[in-house]
Amino acid sequence: MTQEVEADVCLIVEGAYPFVVGGVSAWLQDLMENLPGVTFAIVAIKADGDPQPARLTPPPNVVGITELALAPDTQMPRRIDDAAAASIADALVRFLAGGGVETLHALIDRVGAMKGVPRAGDIMAHPAVFARLQRFYRAMLPNASFHHYFWAMRVLLGGLLAVLTGPLPRARVYHTISTGFAGLLAARAARQTGRPAFITEHGIYLLERQIEVMMADWIGDQVDTGLELDRSVRDLRDLWVRAFTSYAGACYEACDPIVALYGDNNAVQRRLGAPPQRVRAIPNGIDASRFDDLADMRDPAAPLVALLGRVVPIKDVKTFVRAAALVHAERPDVRFAVLGPADEDAGYAAECAALVAQLGIGDVFSFEGRVRIDEWLPRVDLLVLTSLSEAQPLVILEGGACGIPVVAPDVGSCREMIEGRGGADSDYGGIVTPLVNPGATAAAIRRVLSEPGLRDRMGQAMRARVLRDYDHATIIGAYRDIYRALARG
Repeated sequence: MTQEVEADVCLIVEGAYPFVVGGVSAWLQDLMENLPGVTFAIVAIKADGDPQPARLTPPPNVVGITELALAPDTQMPRRIDDAAAASIADALVRFLAGGGVETLHALIDRVGAMKGVPRAGDIMAHPAVFARLQRFYRAMLPNASFHHYFWAMRVLLGGLLAVLTGPLPRARVYHTISTGFAGLLAARAARQTGRPAFITEHGIYLLERQIEVMMADWIGDQVDTGLELDRSVRDLRDLWVRAFTSYAGACYEACDPIVALYGDNNAVQRRLGAPPQRVRAIPNGIDASRFDDLADMRDPAAPLVALLGRVVPIKDVKTFVRAAALVHAERPDVRFAVLGPADEDAGYAAECAALVAQLGIGDVFSFEGRVRIDEWLPRVDLLVLTSLSEAQPLVILEGGACGIPVVAPDVGSCREMIEGRGGADSDYGGIVTPLVNPGATAAAIRRVLSEPGLRDRMGQAMRARVLRDYDHATIIGAYRDIYRALARG
């Protein structure tokens, strides 16, 4: 979809809308649909230039969608000025090593001053850039594989250059939904257009990337430093973390306000460098009335425990499977279901299905794929989350609107949603468990299901909290006010 007019707001989203259903994508769709008087342009950042099918249909007030690929293209590079390439190479490495919005501004200005519009591949292929990367390697990572180092830098700096050289839609306000490459594009927009940029983080992107880097088996050549306390030699994991730390810092410096979904994440943003005076919390909201007329379809003889989410490692579905097996050993009447798409990580989904078979619970455990929640929530007795990272899970609000209690780990705003804010609430809407703990998860499931009165009290407490603290119209209004104020400014 091409853009012909200036939009009120440019939404910048990485790895989500319109290619992924649920999560941030669902939030964006809801936001746009409920602000029909605001026009939106969308920059959809994706890994490479391969076509991706859209899984969501943009509402009529979306005036353009720009797809931006991070991977440098494989076309024959065009010649660029040697001095300009060397200057850009120095700025790239300085920004990667130390961050800072001023360093990023210098890089943006140098790229913008070049004749024509260079492609990321043109810059990355220049000999001056390669020479500068070699010097950085010898200074910082001499014991790592240069092969692995080079490809890591190609991803990190190639993605950075892609957002600095790619198309930038015209808009009055730029709104990024994460730091990372999306945040860098917002910082570029603010620099080049003089228009305001702000950020809403559903999760803390930097922390999520750190988890991925620590768990990744695709990052080769970790350096064994033995008993050395002063690690002058870093490995490739350090390189990835340093890069994303630099990217986050520059985004925070460029954005105002800096929004998180709950107070604890505001504290994390401040710790990561966000100016304290710019930080504020706006939770996700829900229109609870759309669940008012759903009939109770629970089966007292076969309680249903459901995990509503994607089958991907960050959701730690394997912990849910293992907890289900522990509960089944004592309560063979309980059924379990995963309600969410299993096609985003086919390998992990296959491992989860194999674990179900290995534990012998296939008769009571099902993977239902993508579902209509209004058809399933009336059947659910208890919602369970086992995620390694969450922000403010919409599924807790949706379940709470239906009076369903929840068992969830102590991540993101789960505790705040279940137990209330600041200790003012005496009734809990479920049980908070430790991370990656099938035993604790199973114990919480057994406790809720073994006491029908407790299950009902928790469900009622959850619904009351949703109605009071997470009203959809109030939260949509908060974003309308931000857009208006920034556009006027």
